[in-house]
Amino acid sequence: MDTNADFTQPALVHAEQEPWVASPMPGVERRMLDRVGGEVARATSIVRYAPNSSFSPHTHGGGEEFLVLEGTFEDEYGQFPAGTYVRNPPTSRHTPGSTEGCTIFVKLWQFDPNDRLQFHTDVRTNLQATAPGLSEALLHQGDSERVTYTEAEPASSVIVAPSAGIEIFVLGGSLISETQTLERYSWLRLPPGEGYQGAAGESGARFWMKTGHLESVQRPPQ
Repeated sequence: MDTNADFTQPALVHAEQEPWVASPMPGVERRMLDRVGGEVARATSIVRYAPNSSFSPHTHGGGEEFLVLEGTFEDEYGQFPAGTYVRNPPTSRHTPGSTEGCTIFVKLWQFDPNDRLQFHTDVRTNLQATAPGLSEALLHQGDSERVTYTEAEPASSVIVAPSAGIEIFVLGGSLISETQTLERYSWLRLPPGEGYQGAAGESGARFWMKTGHLESVQRPPQ
């Protein structure tokens, strides 16, 4: 199953307009943003756990990172409420689920194979002013990627220089450019060499962003 699998082209999904698709586990549904591969895939998705649902124990051969959007996510490592960013590196293993139900934004098989750092953090930890109207928290910095959380005041400019790929996922408010408006749970992926220029809407904007990570895209083993 390939979805938005041409990484040389921009991709935009307004996720709240997309249908939920059942996963192999009862009570767990997904909205696909991009996907390369079958059930084992390089994938970016929004995943919703119904109350008292879970996945079977599994190992992440290519690593997993996720952001809890709603509710509380649970596994052997703890309980992670909305606003928690989690990185589970290659070879990590867990049994994910949720007692109350939750929704997460998750990326699979997108780690550097040598990255073994496992951690979680509240996205607002170390939030610092970086430009007029903008405050940013650095969530992760690697050799080929930079992951951030940003809060933008209404009408403030959001300019991202071209790099080896950009991904933006809007958590609240809106981002407005000449060609598109990104609202809550809109996801934009730009290929290497392209930049982004827009402004926060009248309610401001909160967004997750990753840059520098799309120079080489690997298909996981099937």
